[in-house]
Amino acid sequence: MEIRVKVFHYDVFTTTPGKGNPAGVVLNSDALSTEQMQLIAAQTGFTETTFVSRLNESVPRFRYFSPKSEMNLCGHGTIAAWTALQEQNFNSERKQLIETKIGRLNIGEVRTPKGIQVQMQQGVAQFSPFESDLIPVLESIGIKLEQVDKRFPIVYGSTGNWTLILPVKRLKDFLDMQPDNKQFSSVLKQFPEASIHPICLETYLAEADMHGRHFSATQSGTKEDPVTGTASGVMGAYYAKYINPQSWERHIFRVEQGHEMEREGLVEVTVNYIAKNWEVMIAGVCVRTTSRILII
Repeated sequence: MEIRVKVFHYDVFTTTPGKGNPAGVVLNSDALSTEQMQLIAAQTGFTETTFVSRLNESVPRFRYFSPKSEMNLCGHGTIAAWTALQEQNFNSERKQLIETKIGRLNIGEVRTPKGIQVQMQQGVAQFSPFESDLIPVLESIGIKLEQVDKRFPIVYGSTGNWTLILPVKRLKDFLDMQPDNKQFSSVLKQFPEASIHPICLETYLAEADMHGRHFSATQSGTKEDPVTGTASGVMGAYYAKYINPQSWERHIFRVEQGHEMEREGLVEVTVNYIAKNWEVMIAGVCVRTTSRILII
């Protein structure tokens, strides 16, 4: 029996269609199996497609699929899905909880001069030292040891998905990067499922504090994520912990990404140090571009 599924397309962390990070959204997905969600995500082809269910319950459920695997959390997919719910007159207050694989997270929205900005809680930031051979990692993304910024540590970080944070000296070094994602699971020995996320303190935008690229994990089925919400959240906590630690508790950063793909976008990250934990909130705008019907 064929099933017709409507998929909404949003570009996230931008108000300009064709920029930022594209995401697919499927609402009212209660009747879909995990296998059907995975098939839809593969046909959609975005780095993530979000499936929303349990809309009749007090806490809706969000699930995130790359073309080849399910993800624990997805920042841009959450912002797109929340925006889709509001556009479809989802009966909610402007702030509430959503259910994800890492637990229940706060989500809400505020009005800004650029439009509605969706704010999304991340998981508590975690870091783990990188203790493997660095050279194979650098070779897997096409850069050399002299391009690494040795002032700051190379660490694995997560607010829901593990990524290797790799500080790089210069903005122009990012143009040299050519990822071979198939190698990641073998060179990232401590977290084979992790992605690789180079960062830099030089930026294209005056209002940005950091620049990044995000190379997808081996199992994801994609090569590069244009503008990454969860990794930007980790970047904010990394900046507060390792680059510019302060005695005060609240940090607000802006992270730019996507320039090398001509899909630039900007993520706002708020970090609070509470009870010896880095608590992270990301925020961004988005724009709906199209929708289409898939038949599975």
